[in-house]
Amino acid sequence: MTRTDLVALVGSRICHDLISPIGAIGNGMELISLAGGDPSAELSLISDSVAHANARIRFFRIAYGAVTKDQMIGQCEILSVLAATAKGGRLSYNWHPTGDQPRQMVRMAFLLLQCIETALPLGGTIQINCHNDHWSLVGEGRRLAIDEVLWANLTRPGSSFTHGPAQVQFALLPEVLAENGRKLTLSIAENRVVARF
Repeated sequence: MTRTDLVALVGSRICHDLISPIGAIGNGMELISLAGGDPSAELSLISDSVAHANARIRFFRIAYGAVTKDQMIGQCEILSVLAATAKGGRLSYNWHPTGDQPRQMVRMAFLLLQCIETALPLGGTIQINCHNDHWSLVGEGRRLAIDEVLWANLTRPGSSFTHGPAQVQFALLPEVLAENGRKLTLSIAENRVVARF
């Protein structure tokens, strides 16, 4: 078992154990709203927080969960996860690949999405494309925030950069790319980052 396999199993376990209770809280909030009456600001806040937590767990399940070699993921599920993740946030995601996709490729795209999210502190748009099994992600925003050492480690893994919890995607992505025989190329401009694998 590789290190990335172990990380994926831990990710799957955490997501599995959290998704049921968070879903139950969401269902409870829905029942409260169906009972009638004017929902309070507090209940609205709880409901929005539950929806956001549920969306992030679904996203993490794809990005960090266990994947079998030939496993596919449906377009509807991908679009649903991205729409829920973007709801109420400063980022929008435009998913252009059509049809079901190999889950391992989507996993790499989602890890890369998280990397690009860190570069867009003021929000923006991320375009995801796939043509002839070549993936590209383009993030655009009013201002980029790029930690050059952190981003350099994506294309030249093995630097002395020490990753914290907020940068775990930067640590995992190079290993997942290497295991799948993929190489990442980056192009970074003033308000645009382009990544291909």
